Amino acid sequence: MIPVRYQKLVFAFFMALIMSCIMSCIISIFNVGFVPNIVTIWLKAWAFAFVVAFPTITLVAPIAQRLTAWAVQSPAKQ
Repeated sequence: MIPVRYQKLVFAFFMALIMSCIMSCIISIFNVGFVPNIVTIWLKAWAFAFVVAFPTITLVAPIAQRLTAWAVQSPAKQ
């Protein structure tokens, strides 16, 4: 198992993997339709998208967390 100190990095990896998979598939189908080689087109797009998504999520996640904390009402103190 991976040590807990790498939790944020592991989260970013899986988030990038899943999101790039879904987005590259949808965008590939949108751009070229269901052509015979759509799987090849999608896998190439996915590989490229993941390489961009992983470092992007790693860098942007702290900003998104701060924006979320700012936008969400904190519980009332008792």
